[in-house]
Amino acid sequence: MKLENRRRILTTHLSIILVLFLLQFVVPPFHATMLTRIMVFATYAVGYNLLLGYTGLMSLGHAMFFSTGLYTTGLTIYYLDLGIVEAFLLGILASFVISALMAFITLRTSGVFFLIITMIFSQVFYLTTLYFNNVTYGDQGFVLTGKLKPLELAGIIIDFSSNVVKYNFALTLFAFSFLLNLRLVNSAFGRILVAIRENEEKAEMLGYNTLGFKRLALIFSGIIAGISGSAYALIFSYVGSSFAFIHNSINPLLWTLLGGAGTTIGPLVGTGLMLYLIDFTSSLTPHYPILVGAMLIAVILGFPPGVVGGIRRRWLKWLP
Repeated sequence: MKLENRRRILTTHLSIILVLFLLQFVVPPFHATMLTRIMVFATYAVGYNLLLGYTGLMSLGHAMFFSTGLYTTGLTIYYLDLGIVEAFLLGILASFVISALMAFITLRTSGVFFLIITMIFSQVFYLTTLYFNNVTYGDQGFVLTGKLKPLELAGIIIDFSSNVVKYNFALTLFAFSFLLNLRLVNSAFGRILVAIRENEEKAEMLGYNTLGFKRLALIFSGIIAGISGSAYALIFSYVGSSFAFIHNSINPLLWTLLGGAGTTIGPLVGTGLMLYLIDFTSSLTPHYPILVGAMLIAVILGFPPGVVGGIRRRWLKWLP
């Protein structure tokens, strides 16, 4: 890659993070809350895109990874009265363990069989959260309001009841995943993933352990999804079984495809468009899914590779 393009790419990504930081000072509280949600779910979509967009593996089991982080962080705070840092780190650790386990089990299959088996495991996780209703409170869920202990860093008190803290925590995690993803896809690791996506047999002929790389991609993807789930529990103080249901595996798929699979900026754009589109149409009619579906079809017809994918194909070919 040319040095000029590398500078453009890095400048573009850092500018996006800077704009998100500055927006909190100018937008009304409602939109600040919306942006917080978008950044949390965009982090989730970034992890999903690493698997689908760059490795070519479509999963319907990511709700399990998201919910692993969500429940581990939420339950340890609710029942064990752990601090925010300890609960958050445990959420990440649990997500790593589950994603590593799934990587060694599910990747014995491929294609539609991989899709089905990830969905099955995810549904088992969902049913487990319902079965242990006396602990998880099932679909009703439970709230962490009043359970989150303020943090003290260098004499500064960080209270998660503050909307400013929530916004900047979501921004920090999104920026981390956003830049980590950029680093991964522009490294030799990322290029090997793309080679596997395009022609796995040829990649094997060149001597690459494609199964090992796919496992690593699934583990990274699962950890980022788990980080997003843990962050959701801390920021919105709610944990419920609905996040383990299959629709929460379909959501990152839609966000990724809408924004542009295999693009680093696509997950953010797709998540933002989808959440604002749902918010706008739901205020117009209770039948808003019909409007959302029609608008999504129109967008995909205009930009078959997704919004950012279409922009890259037509105008900014240097976008990663």
